[in-house]
Amino acid sequence: MLIAAFLAALFLLPRNWLTALTALLAAAGGFEWARLCRLSAPLAWLYSALAALGVVALFAGGNRTALPVFLSASVFWVIAVPLWLARGVRPEARAALVASGFVVIVPAALALALLPAREVLAVLVLVWIADTAAYFVGRAWGRRKLAPSISPGKTWEGAAGGVFGALAYAIILGAFTAGVAWAAWLAAAAALAAVSIVGDLFESAAKRQAGVKDSGALLPGHGGILDRIDSATATLPLAALLLPWMRINA
Repeated sequence: MLIAAFLAALFLLPRNWLTALTALLAAAGGFEWARLCRLSAPLAWLYSALAALGVVALFAGGNRTALPVFLSASVFWVIAVPLWLARGVRPEARAALVASGFVVIVPAALALALLPAREVLAVLVLVWIADTAAYFVGRAWGRRKLAPSISPGKTWEGAAGGVFGALAYAIILGAFTAGVAWAAWLAAAAALAAVSIVGDLFESAAKRQAGVKDSGALLPGHGGILDRIDSATATLPLAALLLPWMRINA
């Protein structure tokens, strides 16, 4: 039901209305992130409003402002977060965690608002396939723990399965897509699958330092908004940066 409503909004809403909805999602995610950082309720509401305003302001700036935002977010996910996870996400680093929330939420929401609907869906399906493949491969053959202190169930074998699942999906999708630059296409698919795992781990680390199981309770039976979009927060900005390089005729 949630997926159907999301797809209807993604493909049917006018761009400005979709941006307004995206800003609301950013506000909800911002509130949850603020609470994970142990901010008081009034500060969490302020944080939520700032996240929504950031999305609207950046959308109004168009591609001129979007590119540096996507580039900064990609550096954050590809370099900064893996180093941070290696050191451990601790409660005493609350100021850094508070600041990072805007990088987690706003660029992903901006990508959702700016990218064509079909490209957004293609990226999200890649993330879902990578996550599903990682789960089943990890269950069947997982031995070496990927990040035992953050997410004990994840394994290196599962992560590899997720990347290979994403590559298989990319090959099938590319066969039906005109003008594909295959080397860039497959490299980007592997990178997106890998960074989706990083996004999942970072949100898990944020929840662990807050001592909670779910980011919120906005979606009964599904946790919070961040629980549903943790991988997408990492993949969408990187996808927005890489997509122009993935086609010969770009």
